[in-house]
Amino acid sequence: MVRFSQSLDDRQSKNRENQYQKQEDNYYSERQKPQEQVYQQDNFYRQPQMEEAEEIIYQNPVIEKESVQPDYSKPELDLFADQNIQFGVKYSPNSKPPVIGKNHTIRSNSIIYNDVVIGDNFRTGHNVVIRENTNIGDDVLIGTNTVIEGDVIIGNDVSIQSNVYIPTNSVIEDNVFIGPCACFTNDKYPVRINYELQGPKVRRGASIGGNTTFLSNVEVGEGSIVAAGAIVIHSVPPFYLAIGTPARIKPLPDHLKVPNRF
Repeated sequence: MVRFSQSLDDRQSKNRENQYQKQEDNYYSERQKPQEQVYQQDNFYRQPQMEEAEEIIYQNPVIEKESVQPDYSKPELDLFADQNIQFGVKYSPNSKPPVIGKNHTIRSNSIIYNDVVIGDNFRTGHNVVIRENTNIGDDVLIGTNTVIEGDVIIGNDVSIQSNVYIPTNSVIEDNVFIGPCACFTNDKYPVRINYELQGPKVRRGASIGGNTTFLSNVEVGEGSIVAAGAIVIHSVPPFYLAIGTPARIKPLPDHLKVPNRF
């Protein structure tokens, strides 16, 4: 079992008990929404019992990747030479080989840089690129031709489809679906002025349609949906729908306030 930052620690792989089924979710009881009965039937968004330090996971997960302590004692992977897979690209003299958990499938022409930590049950399509300092949880799918530019955190149970672009300094939390050809950006003023690169923050349970575009530093709230083809220029609140170009923000219909099921 690969250990991650505090934001991803102590999450077991596929056969673990669903962490969201442990206690009632105060989020809905406080707001007394009429759809409350829907979530009583599906316990996905119930808050897990956890230590006090873990309760801030979704408030500031970016800084927590500094605590990654991978186990470099594991033997090198036995990858097929004819598949042209590069596992461990040395990008700096002091970089360390990537670490990956059990039951992985890495398909041909994929490239994974040093200083990458990946959990159990990891799968890729073909021609995937994962740059340095990326931290990936358990049960994650990365589709064909997807590029992850590095310094990225990806949680557990995430499905990223083909031709997705995820830039530096992005955060994708648990149980997120990202459709094909989604494009995230991290530079507010491309090649014009100096600007701190700020990628997207996609909160847990969000679902993003295909051919969507996101401006720098946009946050997609918990359980929200971004419709296919939308251009998102402002953050999307939790359990809202973003649709159109530019995207208009609307309350999410009650029947769509359910977890992603992969």
